[in-house]
Amino acid sequence: MSKPNASELVILKYLWSAGRRTAREIHEAVAPGQGWQLSTTRTVINRMEAKGWVKRDGESADAAAFYVAVLDRVKTLGELVRQLARQVLDLKGPLPAALFADSPHLSESELEELEAIINAAEGAEKENERGKK
Repeated sequence: MSKPNASELVILKYLWSAGRRTAREIHEAVAPGQGWQLSTTRTVINRMEAKGWVKRDGESADAAAFYVAVLDRVKTLGELVRQLARQVLDLKGPLPAALFADSPHLSESELEELEAIINAAEGAEKENERGKK
């Protein structure tokens, strides 16, 4: 599975914290920091919907569609952290999720889950390496 890009992450982070929102609500929340037009926001949402990362969830009284995030927050963030640490920074060994303790996006239990996600994949890689030898 591909990973969300920076624009997609902006929308995902908003939906993870705000919950179900219309495209206009998403735009009003994220556009000031991105410099996007409404059409740009809608294009990003449509691409994310095509990838299965967000989905329509009913309609408002004025027939505007609501969107919700489908991607799991902790799993997605864990995969991104892991990719950065392993492929960009070439870090080896267990990664402490405590590094992210000040993040407003993760609760204490989610930090524990994040640590398990980050480090579980490393254990699987080590097993694969042993099997190849």
